[in-house]
Amino acid sequence: MAQTAPVPTTAAEQTLPRRRVGILAVQGDVREHARAIRDVGAEAVEVRLPRDLVGLDALILPGGESTAMRRLIERYGLGEPIVALANGGAPVFGTCAGMILLANRIADGDEPVLRLLDVTVQRNAYGRQLDSFEADIAVPSLGEAPMHGVFIRAPVVSELGPMVEVLARDPDGRPIAVRQGRVLATAFHPELTPDRRMHRLLLELIAP
Repeated sequence: MAQTAPVPTTAAEQTLPRRRVGILAVQGDVREHARAIRDVGAEAVEVRLPRDLVGLDALILPGGESTAMRRLIERYGLGEPIVALANGGAPVFGTCAGMILLANRIADGDEPVLRLLDVTVQRNAYGRQLDSFEADIAVPSLGEAPMHGVFIRAPVVSELGPMVEVLARDPDGRPIAVRQGRVLATAFHPELTPDRRMHRLLLELIAP
């Protein structure tokens, strides 16, 4: 993976009230998101049980294996509490498998999990593990500099609801970063690079 210099915490971040951001910790790249959240001046909280959601300002659903994550969400009774947290106004950010968990519809016919994002996703849209790749992505709403994207068995959005904003597309024009209100999702893994703009956006979505 290409290495770039870490992006420092800004002065504005240093003066913001310290936010508590949960990271679903049943499976997936939890540590990388926790590091990113600490880099932008917030507290990272691992979420394994419904009680861990209490008092959170936002929640991240990390990349991982979506089928395993679905089963563990069901086993630990996390689905309804996560939906309640989001419906109460807390921003939710899903990366890769997290995008699949958020989607209203899954193209291969699997039952949706959280239904918080009005999109249809296609799993493994770029192929299997051996087809993983990296690419620079234009995200105009986050500035002129491209974002380096790490794609690992990545999904894409194949259908968009009317309230969903596209933040970035792949070279074929398919959406790979989207936002609907306070729900944010990327097909790639921003936590695997030093660029913290997506994590900063998550904090900006938290109501004052």
